Amino acid sequence: MNYSLAIGLATIASCLLAASPTAAQENSRPNVLFLFADDFSYEALGYLGHTDIETPNLDRLASRGTTFTHAYNMGSFSGAVCVASRAMLISGRSVWRSNAIYNTMDQEREAGRLWPQLLKRAGYDTYMTGKWHIQAKPELAFDFTRHVRPGMPGPVDLAIAYNRPLPNQPDPWSPTDKSLGGFWEGGSHWSEVGANDAIDYLQLAKQRGNPFFLYVAFNAPHDPRQSPREFLEKYPLDRIQVPANYRPEYPYKDAMGCGPDLRDEKLAPFPRTEHAVKTHRREYYALITHLDAQIGRILDQLDQSGMAENTWVFFSADHGLAVGHHGLFGKQNLYDHSVRAPFIVAGPGVAAGRKLATPIYLQDVMPTTLELAGVKQPPHVEFRSLLPLMGGKQTQSSYPAIYGAYVDLQRSVTVDGWKLIVYPKARVARLYHVAADPQETEDLASDPKHAARRSQLLDRLIALQREFDDPLELKEAFHGQ
Repeated sequence: MNYSLAIGLATIASCLLAASPTAAQENSRPNVLFLFADDFSYEALGYLGHTDIETPNLDRLASRGTTFTHAYNMGSFSGAVCVASRAMLISGRSVWRSNAIYNTMDQEREAGRLWPQLLKRAGYDTYMTGKWHIQAKPELAFDFTRHVRPGMPGPVDLAIAYNRPLPNQPDPWSPTDKSLGGFWEGGSHWSEVGANDAIDYLQLAKQRGNPFFLYVAFNAPHDPRQSPREFLEKYPLDRIQVPANYRPEYPYKDAMGCGPDLRDEKLAPFPRTEHAVKTHRREYYALITHLDAQIGRILDQLDQSGMAENTWVFFSADHGLAVGHHGLFGKQNLYDHSVRAPFIVAGPGVAAGRKLATPIYLQDVMPTTLELAGVKQPPHVEFRSLLPLMGGKQTQSSYPAIYGAYVDLQRSVTVDGWKLIVYPKARVARLYHVAADPQETEDLASDPKHAARRSQLLDRLIALQREFDDPLELKEAFHGQ
């Protein structure tokens, strides 16, 4: 079957059949507030037991909602992992199929297939602020847009922002120096600007009286990690610990595409030092706590507006980040610290303080909101609504195996608490029992006791490649192994 032709015809048919909602339907449909971060690891949340970081407002949101503790990003066709993650999110297509339409994303918009457009047809006012990084015009996809941001904060002096801090040398970088640009470009911190926009939009939405979809995409805590001084001072360096799986250098960094030439990895010097890792983690935590404060302002405004009782709030991020785990700094790897993101849902009838370990993809937020809005899921949307899991109608994950990919250099599969990672260029496989070894420190791939499991997982991975139109051939790379 020609996949693209089939979904194209089916999508066009579904669009033609879509009827405008009645006034009664509009009034009964909940609002949707989507708070989206960048480079925010699943572990960077205080309420999940990570006591070295302060996130009181996200803790508050989680206390009144449900957390999916195992939300994954499927991977990336690009070194900028956020590009692929957001392309999947806005289009509803899996990683390689979103890659296939990425450069023609405006054609998807013209066909009315993008997330905000599907909700708009259901009677929603749609609002957007912040990071976009998708090949489509957001001002034509949303009703209201403001401060649309590029992939990274404003330019900074690379000579002082990268390859730091060096041993026994003064650190030239200052996260609080507004003259250095980055998040400070324009005079106000970008996280504060995004929160200001969201607050204005909530006031406008109340005046208009229609159900709303508010897409608030922060650039934080992406580097350059800058925040006001009072947030940095919350994290004195002697309070910061290196990760349990810290190492000075990852043995396959070059073959997996994570060597010194990769932008994310050149933020700190090679080999990694404990001091460098602590310094970057300190700045990471400070930026997250500052972001948390801005999210608190938005949640306060929602409560004050009187619309909270009919609003579903989702918080997630496009992927995680290493910041010193395994000797890595970026998100261009398939370890949990980089492929898992936070995922919190709060809203009418959502179980309070609940944690679900059921594996999901973070892009499941898109079809979840479609179901909330009463929109029939179009055939091109491959992800799944979370409402059956949250309501108890479904007890198993929609994904018996979690697939992961990074360009043509890495693949992974996670099944029943086990993960296989393969590096085709290096002809290396790594096997982890993540249920018992969540830090992924003990590689069991060469253990004869696990040879059968490794083989089974490789077969499962190859089957997933076929399912998702993965262009990489693994059999040849691992022939005879």
